[in-house]
Amino acid sequence: MQLEEKQQLITYLSQFVTTSRHERIASVLQQRTRYITVVLEDIYQPHNASAVLRSCDSFGVQDIHIVENKNLFTITQGVSVGSERWLTLYRYNQRGINNTQECLTKLKNEGYVIAATTPHENQITIEQLSVNTKLALMFGSEINGLSEYSQNNTDVSVRIPMVGFSESFNISVSVALCLYDVMNRLRKQHNHWELTEAEKLDLELNWLRKSIKGGELIEKIFLKKEILPQL
Repeated sequence: MQLEEKQQLITYLSQFVTTSRHERIASVLQQRTRYITVVLEDIYQPHNASAVLRSCDSFGVQDIHIVENKNLFTITQGVSVGSERWLTLYRYNQRGINNTQECLTKLKNEGYVIAATTPHENQITIEQLSVNTKLALMFGSEINGLSEYSQNNTDVSVRIPMVGFSESFNISVSVALCLYDVMNRLRKQHNHWELTEAEKLDLELNWLRKSIKGGELIEKIFLKKEILPQL
């Protein structure tokens, strides 16, 4: 679909949502980013998986990369409160291959620095992690953490400072703490973290579709009207 066609469709679909809903979509788009992304490797507890998605949506992170080598990533609607509808989820779950490798190769090719989160004391803290480049924050399974492959193939390792007896935070808490720090610094220090206008347009159209009951049928009717006069 061409740019002009997308704009026309957005104008048409916006008639079927309330003004406040369309304004909300526009507002959220201004705070969305792909400069920071999150990678989840073999998360198996639905509660944690869902809480992570909710945090990503709340902090404005659009893309989530989900690696499923051993565990299926499932979502609990009551915890995620539908946040997955507004995110772009990439799932790596092909049989017979190293899905972690597939994910990291894709991200490195796109210019991301891969930051592995670990509890080890000899790593830099999350506050010391530079936001001068595109970042992919990687989190491992609840018990075992990141795989050996991940630890050997990420670019930098970071930890969240702790002063208690516990050795690590719950993964959903870890994601929220890391994103709070990184996103705050990113917005203060950089001017190029926002989505491109083309990306905003695509997401606006996608979110409008999801906001309208029977949106698929409404869109088909609109497209039919646009095409028929040209036949």
